[in-house]
Amino acid sequence: MSELNLTFPDGAVKQFSEGTTPLAVAESISKSLAKKSVSAKLNGAYVGMHDVIPASGDFQLITTADDEALDLLRHSASHLLAQALKRLPKFANMHFGVGPFIDNGFYYDTDNGAGNQVTVEDFAEIEAMMHKIAKEDLPIVSREVSREEALTMFAADPYKVELISDLPEDATITIAVQGDHVELDKGGLVPSTGWLKHFKLTSVAGAYWRGKSSNPMMQRVYGVAEWKQADVEAELQRREEAKERDHRTIGRDMDLFFTSQEVGSGLPVWLPNGATIRRQVERYITDKELANGYQHVYTPVLSNLNLYKTSGHWDHYREDMFPPMDMGDGEFLELRPMNCPSHIMVFKHKPRSYRELPIRIAELGMMHRYEKSGALTGLSRVREMTLNDGHTFVEPEKLEEEFKSILTMMMEVYRDFNITDYRFRLSYRDPKNTEKYFDDDDMWEKSQAQLKRAMDDLELDYYEAEGEAAFYGPKLDVQTKTALGSEETMSTIQLDFLLPERFNLTYIGADGQDNHRPVMLHRGIVGTMERFTAYLIEMYKGAFPTWLSPLQVQIIPVNLGAHGAYAEQVKKQLQDAGLRANVETKDAKMGYLIREAQTNKVPYTLVLGDAEVAGQTVTVRQYGEEKTETMTFSAFQEAILADVANYSRETKTN
Repeated sequence: MSELNLTFPDGAVKQFSEGTTPLAVAESISKSLAKKSVSAKLNGAYVGMHDVIPASGDFQLITTADDEALDLLRHSASHLLAQALKRLPKFANMHFGVGPFIDNGFYYDTDNGAGNQVTVEDFAEIEAMMHKIAKEDLPIVSREVSREEALTMFAADPYKVELISDLPEDATITIAVQGDHVELDKGGLVPSTGWLKHFKLTSVAGAYWRGKSSNPMMQRVYGVAEWKQADVEAELQRREEAKERDHRTIGRDMDLFFTSQEVGSGLPVWLPNGATIRRQVERYITDKELANGYQHVYTPVLSNLNLYKTSGHWDHYREDMFPPMDMGDGEFLELRPMNCPSHIMVFKHKPRSYRELPIRIAELGMMHRYEKSGALTGLSRVREMTLNDGHTFVEPEKLEEEFKSILTMMMEVYRDFNITDYRFRLSYRDPKNTEKYFDDDDMWEKSQAQLKRAMDDLELDYYEAEGEAAFYGPKLDVQTKTALGSEETMSTIQLDFLLPERFNLTYIGADGQDNHRPVMLHRGIVGTMERFTAYLIEMYKGAFPTWLSPLQVQIIPVNLGAHGAYAEQVKKQLQDAGLRANVETKDAKMGYLIREAQTNKVPYTLVLGDAEVAGQTVTVRQYGEEKTETMTFSAFQEAILADVANYSRETKTN
C-alpha cells in the first residue's frame, strides 16, 4: 500500500497509509486533538474529518481554537436547517438556493413553490427538528460526483440544477452527505451533526435568487450558531441592541430621512431634522478644512466619459458606474463615481509654481455608484452620496510632511466627534495581482516605504494589509468600530503617483523649468455624508450631542396663555445666539410634554411658569436626567453655548 507524505504547519513531515482520514491523523497525535479537530486542509482545500485524504501535501488540522472553525460550524448549521425543513411534512417539497455562513451567523435561501413559505411562527418547530437531527450525531462525509450524477441527485430542485449547469465543464463537483440529506457543497463542515448543539433561528426576509431583481423572490432564513449557549445568548442580546440602534429605525422615528421606490432605490430624502444634522457636519468639516489651508470648490456631478478613461476609473470601476449618457453629438457624459478627476482639472486649468504648493483642494462632492438593489441599506449603502473629499498636490520631497498634516487633522476631527474606537491599516498592493494594480514596482516600493516611515515617525500603531491598496497607490485606512460591533473604513489617505502622470500634471520648479511632477494625495476625513450620518445615528442611538442635535432646546410653558410670551422671548434670544429652540404649543399635561421631549432626545428642556417669568429664570432638565435646576436665563445661555463650542465633550476638572 502506498503512503501519504503530509507536511504539517511546523514543517514536520509524517507518513500515513493511503485511505487515511483527518480523524485518524488527529487520533495518531492525541485523543484530545481529535476531539477538538473540526476539519482539515490539504494544500489549502478543505478535507472533512471523515473524508479520505486524497494525496500528499501541506496538511493542517483546524480546531475549535481557530477563528475559521466558527465559520465551519455556522456553515454546517445551514445544512442542518435544510435537513430539518426537508423532514417536516409541510416543507417536504422545499427548494434550496445557497446556505453560507455570514458574520455572526448563517442563512439559507428557500423556496417552497406553491406551498407554505417559512415564517417566524415556524421557527420553534424547525428548531426542534434541528435539535433532533443533532442528537442523531450523523457523520458528515463529502465526495466527488460527476456532473451527470449531480444533475440526477438534484433534478427536483431547479436552483441546484442552475448552479450545477453554470459550473465550468472541468469543475470538480462535490456533495456533502449527512444521513438522509445531501448537499451540493465545496467542503468546510464539522465532523457530524452532533457538533451542532447551540443555535437559534432569528429572522426571515425576502431575497432575489442570485441577487437579481428579475429572478424569483426566495425566503432567506437567518440564524446564529456558536460553540456555547452563552455565546448564542450574547449574540441575540447584541442583535437586540442593534435593532435599537439601527439608523433606519431611529431615522424613521426621529423624522431624519426616508427612502421611497417612488423617488428611487438608494436615493434617500433628507427631512428637516436629518438635514440639520448633515448641515452641522458639513459646516464643521468645511470650516476645519479652510482653517487647514484647503480651498473649497464646486465641480459638476457629471463629466465627459473620456475624463474617467484617462483616470483609469472606466477600466477599473466600470461595473460600479452608471451607463454613459449619449448626448447625440459624439459626446458621452458620465455621472461621476469619484471626484479626483474633477480636482485634477482644477489644478491643471492654469500653470502652477512650486511656490503655491502644496495646493489643497476640497469639496463636498456628490457622486453616484451603480449598486444592486439587494445591497442598498438606508443611508449606509446608497446610489447617490456626497463625499467629504480632498486632494493635495505636493512636491515629492514634502510628501511625508503633508501626509502627517492630514493625519493630524483627521485625529482632531475624531476627537471632536468623540470617535475613539479605531485603528490604522496600511493598505498595500498585492504584487502578484498585475491586473488590478498599476505596474510600476519602483513606485510601489518607494511609496509604501514613505507611508510606513511617516506612521513610524508619528509613533502610531498600525497593521499592514496586502491587497487593500487603490489601483494607483498605497493608502492609510482608518478602520472604525461601529456601535453595532462591525468594522468599516471611515477615513483614508491615499498616495498617488499615477494620476499626475496620466493627466500630465506639472509645476514650475525652483529651477524655472515647468516639467516637475507633483505627487497627489487623496483623502476623505469623515467619508460620505450619508454613511457618516448613519454612523453617528447608531453611535449616539439618536441622542445626539447638543452641537449636532436637530432640536437643542424644547421650551414648555406651564400655561401657554400666561407664560407663552416669555417662552417666545426665550426662544428668540436662543435663536439669535445661533441655537435651535422650539416652544411647545400642544394642549397636554406637563408630565406628558416633558416625557415627549425626553422620548425625542432633546438635549435641554426648559419649563417656564410664574416663578420663571417673575425672575427671568428657566428651570432646566437635561436629556436622560431626572433632576432639574433653576438658573437665570443668561447663565443657561452661557452654559449651552459653552456646551456647543466644546462639541459636547465632558469638561474635566482637577
